[in-house]
Amino acid sequence: MPEAPSEDVRRLLTEGDLDITGRLSDASNVTLLATASLDGQSVQCIYKPVRGERPLWDFPDGTLAEREYASYLLSEAAGWHCVPLTLLRPGPLGAGMVQVWIEDADPDLVVDLLPVKRVPADWISVFRAVDYSGDDVAVAHADEPRLAVLAGFDAVANNADRKGSHILPTADGRIYGVDHGLCLHQEDKLRTILWGFAGRKLPAAVADGLERLSTELDGTLGEQLDELITTAERRALDRRLHQLLQTRRFPKPPGHRNPIPWPPL
Repeated sequence: MPEAPSEDVRRLLTEGDLDITGRLSDASNVTLLATASLDGQSVQCIYKPVRGERPLWDFPDGTLAEREYASYLLSEAAGWHCVPLTLLRPGPLGAGMVQVWIEDADPDLVVDLLPVKRVPADWISVFRAVDYSGDDVAVAHADEPRLAVLAGFDAVANNADRKGSHILPTADGRIYGVDHGLCLHQEDKLRTILWGFAGRKLPAAVADGLERLSTELDGTLGEQLDELITTAERRALDRRLHQLLQTRRFPKPPGHRNPIPWPPL
């Protein structure tokens, strides 16, 4: 399992001066690259100011930044550490979310669009399609324990947007998930390209994390989430957690709506 972020990095991200260095132009909301600097040290980060958010009809309550922070708190309380260090703080363009930038991560190492005949034997095909040349292709992902942890996180967080590009495997063996502004809705909105785990028994790392969440939600974590999401969303989180602990299996995709994010990768 990944380790929690160091206190030095946390202090830099919390107290450091934020200098904007660039912008991710393909993001639907204002997403800025920045450097947090303090006492001669610095760390690269993502900065998403609340004022740069586009209103969403199906996520009308709170802010996307608050949902990102709430998702990070869930990951940490469960002991999964599958979301990079994320905080809410002031910045050059006002209050927003800041998150440690993950270097040298290649999503294609764990999820990809491949010709059907080239899907590795130890990968799981999620769905198939036909490309512009008429060839059969598949979106598939690795059958990887660390990826299963991320799938468990998505299930309890009700992630409505788990694209392949939001999965960041790193050279040191970690797998992070990012972009969690569309999480924790009261309605079932799970959309993911990790459906390969659907119906499987939860691995110990996921089940143990859910047990920890069940305890933590009755304490400080619950109080923190009550400030970030609505009462209805908090109740829905409790129901999802209870159901996962009862079934001890990954949920299956629904038949009444599209369970795949767009674009999937």
